Amino acid sequence: MERRFDENVRVYLPGRNNPKIVCIGGGHGLSAMLRGLKRYTRNITAIVTVADDGGGSGMLRDDLGMPPPGDIRSCILALANTEPTMERLLNYRFSEGSLAGQSFGNLFLAALNGISDTFDEAVRRMGEVLAITGRVLPVTNQNIRLEACFENGACVLGESKIFYQKKVNDCRIARVRLVPEHPQALPESLEAIARADLIVLGPGSLYTSIIPNLLVDGIAEAVAASGARKVLVMNLMTQEGETEGYTGADHVRALLRHGVPGIIDVCVANSTPVPRDVSEAYRAEDAEQLQLCAGEIEAMGIAVRCRPLLAPGQTARHDPLALARALMEVLDDYAVG
Repeated sequence: MERRFDENVRVYLPGRNNPKIVCIGGGHGLSAMLRGLKRYTRNITAIVTVADDGGGSGMLRDDLGMPPPGDIRSCILALANTEPTMERLLNYRFSEGSLAGQSFGNLFLAALNGISDTFDEAVRRMGEVLAITGRVLPVTNQNIRLEACFENGACVLGESKIFYQKKVNDCRIARVRLVPEHPQALPESLEAIARADLIVLGPGSLYTSIIPNLLVDGIAEAVAASGARKVLVMNLMTQEGETEGYTGADHVRALLRHGVPGIIDVCVANSTPVPRDVSEAYRAEDAEQLQLCAGEIEAMGIAVRCRPLLAPGQTARHDPLALARALMEVLDDYAVG
């Protein structure tokens, strides 16, 4: 049985004074981290990618012309303080009819978008309804797509197509870009980054969850200019269709290539070996435990922290509380230094 922790138990500590934390990314990794961090501070801002165009989010995007709600919904639920029935309701996925595969939470956010002037206003209203700890912001309100270009020169437009095209081209992704390029960041996002004590990139899919945020106008520059401690949370595993064969150092190089110097001070990585039976399941999907290559990262002027971050279970997932503790250690050491 997987270990769970009570999200309603707070462990705010004297002297920390509710540090201001900005988390940038998307996907399941970001929402899991938020569940842990909300135990340490009320001042959380999650800045979330809106480049997704697959699944239920892609359907709503195509039908209603709205930004994709899926990653936003997951982050809101991670920060929510709701009754179990409400959480089950918002996570409920229809299994039949024209709504098959669609979640009620996505539809709820779509309805709020319909009665709001902007998508970020709809996101704010959903956060208010669910009494979330902190806030969730789409990285931009603009309708953006993600294009990936591979080392052989081939390119594909659409986040949901990158996985398959990488298999076809059988080479690494050289670069991704947003279409249209240079979309406007929300002023609230830039303000939160400027005022942050800690900025966290990841965990999450490198090219489809983390990097797209850095391509929005002003985000990478604001991170570099911030006086906050800037942390990259390393993924536990490589990812099929995106980062096969990558090391931790490869992840850092890709982020710096798409961003600007000064966006990472510290890498936080898992030190616990993934159990053999779990590894074998991932190996069947052409994925493996991420090899850090700490020396290469430190040669770039970036510190490395290794901590036991693996949650027990049959999948490789970060333990939300262990990850939150590791991030607070980085913040405490920075404050002392």
